[in-house]
Amino acid sequence: MTIVFKVSENVQNKMKEFYKDLYRDKFPPYSIFQAQSADVIITLYESGKVMFQGVSADIEANIWKDQERHLNNRDIDKELKKIENKKEEKKKENNLNFYNMSTIGSDEVGTGDYFGPIVVTATYVNKKDEIFLRDLGVKDSKALTDEKIIEIAKELIKKVNYKTFILTNKDFNDYTKKGYNMNKIKAILHNKVLYSIKENHMSDYDKIVVDQFVYPKKYFEHINEATNKVTDISFTPRAESKCLSVACSSIISRYIFLHEMDKLSKELNITLPKGANDIVDDIGFEIVKKYGFNKLYEVAKINFKNTEKIKNKME
Repeated sequence: MTIVFKVSENVQNKMKEFYKDLYRDKFPPYSIFQAQSADVIITLYESGKVMFQGVSADIEANIWKDQERHLNNRDIDKELKKIENKKEEKKKENNLNFYNMSTIGSDEVGTGDYFGPIVVTATYVNKKDEIFLRDLGVKDSKALTDEKIIEIAKELIKKVNYKTFILTNKDFNDYTKKGYNMNKIKAILHNKVLYSIKENHMSDYDKIVVDQFVYPKKYFEHINEATNKVTDISFTPRAESKCLSVACSSIISRYIFLHEMDKLSKELNITLPKGANDIVDDIGFEIVKKYGFNKLYEVAKINFKNTEKIKNKME
């Protein structure tokens, strides 16, 4: 039996005094002490957590739960129950899947790329199209090559109802000047495309699903100023692997992003790399030399660290 909970500083001091004659010769890393009392091993860690291991771990632990109740008015069992409930909720959330449902789902690409726009798409998928989409190879775009995405997307956009919003880098940079962070920008764009497609499918969807990039409470704070809001949302991590409409949105967004990158590359006569690595810095330097810094404002996300590196190269 193993029992773990966090103890207050005054109880820690009592424990150190109580067990000092029972200390083992060697303590585990990051522990204050490890002691053995009859058939129970007690380990107090620097974090304040204490672990009781052994046949009578519950009896030994109860001594200190009583101390917490008496000295600090803490109900350790209630606290442990809350932690356990949160774990169960998280487990259920991670096991959610939205197959065999008609859903609206949204996803975005371009937020980690220095060059190119942010593309957000919301897609409506009717459950009767599930077999077609699976056969087409629809899944999380991060698990697909760009070539495969282009191949799938060309067929996909003929079949599904979707709405896409492309945020140019100039508009992104204007947002950041106003003090908007990336999550706020993403929330605004997700809400925009979700509302647009929900209007067309007011009664024929089971769930609206968004890949969770921020806590729901914060998401709704971010869209507080929007005139039209979508609020009946199921937020879930790794939604692309659980919900076909999110997977479709992921693929369509990536497809459009690739197209936009090609357009920008042709306009600049420079092949723009994806991501935000050292190669990106070199290309940014080349753009500034050729077109001036103002051009970078139009094609790159200026608040990325790459901008500072490019400036340093100019000196």
